[in-house]
Amino acid sequence: MKCDTTNAILTFVLGVLAVAGVIFALQTIFLTREFRQLSVQATFANNSILQAQSLAADVAAYNQKNPSLELTKILQAVQAKPAAR
Repeated sequence: MKCDTTNAILTFVLGVLAVAGVIFALQTIFLTREFRQLSVQATFANNSILQAQSLAADVAAYNQKNPSLELTKILQAVQAKPAAR
């Protein structure tokens, strides 16, 4: 004895779950791709920040050995700015 109503409901549920699985798989693929792109951009930005901080530290060290009024003003202006996030 087959129950057509139960069979139809289970077939419908199976179809919904299959479509949901495909949607979630595509969403995962797209989000992973976006995460990789943002990760590369963040790495580049962090490297740029580290280079700028290194340059600022080198200039500050140079300014301590060879004091310059212009460099002191520039360093004070740069250090006074808050980090933009």
